[in-house]
Amino acid sequence: MKNLTLRNIAEVCGGKLYGSGERQDTKEVEGVVLDSRLAETGYLFIATKGERVDGHSFIPQVLQKGAAGVVCEKLPEVMEEKDCFILVENSFQALKDIAEFYRKQLDITVVGITGSVGKTSTKECIAAVLSEKYQVLKTEGNFNNEVGLPLTILKIRDCHEVAVVEMGISDFGEMRRLSRIAAPDICVLTNIGQCHLENLKSRQGILKAKTEIFDFMKENGMVCLNGDDDMLETIAEVKGRKPMTFGRRECNRVYAEHIENKGLFGSSATVHMDDEAFEMDIPLPGEHMVYNALAAVCAGSLLGLTGEEMCKGIAKVEAVSGRSHILRLEDRVVIDDCYNANPVSVCAAIDLLCTALSRKAAVLGDMFELGVAEKEMHAKVGAYAVERGVDVLIFIGALAEFMYGSAIETADRLGISKERIYYFKEKREFLEKWKDILQKGDTILVKASHGMAFHEIVESLH
Repeated sequence: MKNLTLRNIAEVCGGKLYGSGERQDTKEVEGVVLDSRLAETGYLFIATKGERVDGHSFIPQVLQKGAAGVVCEKLPEVMEEKDCFILVENSFQALKDIAEFYRKQLDITVVGITGSVGKTSTKECIAAVLSEKYQVLKTEGNFNNEVGLPLTILKIRDCHEVAVVEMGISDFGEMRRLSRIAAPDICVLTNIGQCHLENLKSRQGILKAKTEIFDFMKENGMVCLNGDDDMLETIAEVKGRKPMTFGRRECNRVYAEHIENKGLFGSSATVHMDDEAFEMDIPLPGEHMVYNALAAVCAGSLLGLTGEEMCKGIAKVEAVSGRSHILRLEDRVVIDDCYNANPVSVCAAIDLLCTALSRKAAVLGDMFELGVAEKEMHAKVGAYAVERGVDVLIFIGALAEFMYGSAIETADRLGISKERIYYFKEKREFLEKWKDILQKGDTILVKASHGMAFHEIVESLH
């Protein structure tokens, strides 16, 4: 890894270096890991203290594997002369410092993606498009925080030409720190929704926090944003340059028209970019996927891809598990969207469910980190599900009770039967009774915040 010698690493993270002098200056590490199981010969292991496990206890094992060195907050009681250690005050901060330094050594284009909803799907679309022309590294899963992002940056190698990184936050200042590490050349903003309100308080607060991504964007960098979002459209320029916008309105530089909804099989659209127009098939379902594809067109155009190349890339996009992943089982279809949830994403998932031709069922759970308005927001989702005509509604969790109450009230108001609206305080109760509620042939949406562990429900439906 370019210029990542042990001495340089010690200097950038303010650590004290112990061990063999010869290896300190001449040998670059082959990789950087926090998980001791991933350590290999020549790697740097960063020992961190977690809630359950202290990585310091695995130092002997990684050294036996041939690790080049160890970053740690305390030295082992027994140290051999051949072993190298970098003693730091905070290992997590050291990880960020090392990643920031390494990014500066690289001649690579970094695309940073943020927004309230759709970051992971947009990342997948952009990576698929850019892979038609470049060697691309992308964030694995949703490794998008102050641990995941540095680890992603530290996976970049000489073979990579573009890195597509997801950047997620929950409080002010986090995005600035992520931007400092990633130093993005292209910033993509998907939307400003209603998540992490517990810390960010309002959509205005979310906009302020998300746009910290511009703080360390390269001077000649470009911004791509959803021009249909009422908050994002207020951004007139960034560092003296007008953002490139995408959306469904013709006022955007990249826009889609003649959108044909193919239900759970995706959609097609005519995409316009400047004076060019091309037909695009989007294999993943939901209107939001059209926006994700348009974001990819923006990024692709900035990096010189043709319309044909971008269409080929989008056609290869696959769903990420837990993110609107369509599971076609033997006797039912499950929409696995249980990785995370907020009011905007849940309503979008309900819209997706309603494109199904079979009986439609929604299993919805608590949405976390919504702040003081959490009860009202849950209630609105419950009402929306009834108004959209979902056939079977199942609410699970303490906060989901407000969805249930609102769903019952809405059904009364609309004169709709309440027989297929269910509430369970605990997931266990539903898992014991779901076979009496759901039928063969149903299309079933499963969605809640990650902490609800609704993946257990998805597994039980198999």
